[in-house]
Amino acid sequence: MTDWLIMKISLITVVYNGEAFLQECFNSVKSQTYPDVEYLVIDGGSKDNTLRIIAENQAHIDYFISEADQGLYDAINKGIEKATGDIIGILNADDMFSGPDVLAAVAETFKNQPEIGGLYGDLHYIHPATGRIVRKWKSRNASFKDLENGWMPAHPTLYLKKSLFSKYGCYALDLGTTADYDLMLRFLYTHQTKTAYLPMLMVNMRVGGVSNKSLHSRWLAFVNDYKSLKRNKMPHPFRVLVKKKLSKLKQF
Repeated sequence: MTDWLIMKISLITVVYNGEAFLQECFNSVKSQTYPDVEYLVIDGGSKDNTLRIIAENQAHIDYFISEADQGLYDAINKGIEKATGDIIGILNADDMFSGPDVLAAVAETFKNQPEIGGLYGDLHYIHPATGRIVRKWKSRNASFKDLENGWMPAHPTLYLKKSLFSKYGCYALDLGTTADYDLMLRFLYTHQTKTAYLPMLMVNMRVGGVSNKSLHSRWLAFVNDYKSLKRNKMPHPFRVLVKKKLSKLKQF
């Protein structure tokens, strides 16, 4: 038995009425070469063909539940609670791994750097219909101090040791779509969790997320970003937020 088999990765997919792209998400999970993966699918009570697609892929799913929830991050928290792996990652229902060796690279990085609590990599935003790349999120090696300058990792590429959730909590449910930013600030800035940059494209993410649907939703995301920065006692939160927004421009 090789050393990597002792490190289980729990992968969580949350879905609600996701029939359009869910099978592509499942296919990318099934293609992974890393053998020790626990796959959890949390459905919010879908009314379309999502449950049929899940049933057709049940052989590759280790845990499944379908029930009403309080939104995306409540569902993710349910997955974290049920996860039994050493490492936790999230793959959204309309996203895909960039290739079959992503989780193997994640496991290898944690194995080679046992001192880290998390890792992150690169991400492409793709057009939902054509698959054309519309934005490239190229990350880098960074420390908790970089968060003060508006830097953040791409959340869909973030893998964290499960023990961190026991120490520092799960996703906040009072911050809307900013819950992922708040968790990253809490783990990486407030508690200065040591992380590593995995220099590879990890995820292809379809554009059109909830936080970008309208001017109102973008304003709410801005307000909640600010609340997250204040909650985590970030100095000069407005300046950090402006830098965070400006940093995205070079991704296009």
